[in-house]
Amino acid sequence: MKKKTRATAAAASKRRKSGAGGRKAAPRTRPAKAAPAASSALSVAANGAKLTIRRLRTQLAQAQARIDELEASADTDFLLDIPNRRGFERELNRAIAYIKRYHACGALIVLDVDRLKPINDAFGHAAGDQVLKAIVAVLLRHVRSSDVIGRLGGDEFALLMWNLSETDAHAKAASLEQTIDGLQFVFRGRTVTAGASAGVAVLDAHAEAGRALEQADSAMYVRKAQRRHEA
Repeated sequence: MKKKTRATAAAASKRRKSGAGGRKAAPRTRPAKAAPAASSALSVAANGAKLTIRRLRTQLAQAQARIDELEASADTDFLLDIPNRRGFERELNRAIAYIKRYHACGALIVLDVDRLKPINDAFGHAAGDQVLKAIVAVLLRHVRSSDVIGRLGGDEFALLMWNLSETDAHAKAASLEQTIDGLQFVFRGRTVTAGASAGVAVLDAHAEAGRALEQADSAMYVRKAQRRHEA
């Protein structure tokens, strides 16, 4: 009985070895090549990304141009097309920084229009606007391209003028007053004049923008009082 059992086990072991040796290894599979459709989809996606980038860059450039336009309009008087108070003060600060660094000089003239309120009251604000435009035209004709004219508000203007001594600045202010005094306007058949009073502050290495504006403004009011007594 034992001999039969041993013989059966030996035969089974032999069959297992024979079966294991007879098996062949499964062949390795190579990666499948991308299908033409998948490659085409990748190309379309890349082109789409380029178009999106180009579109966004165009939109960014347009947005930046709009920002520049709004910033410029925020610093410009819409009626007279000259710097408003904000724009003028920015230019004044830049000028003073330059003067301090390079030991240059300049002058600040603050000019106030006389009798504008009676013109507005009698003939309307359109008449007052016409007077302001005529005065700005005069100022532009009597300054250099490097000088800056700004509207501080209402009927008050400021001029930033380079390389003027105090004597020359006072002479320039008097000349501007005289020229504006000579302007005549006809509204509803009536001839009217406006006039202007000007005050001066010197810009040198010790100047400060706020203080210079206060000095020129105070000098302008002193001059306006003088002109009332002279009239």
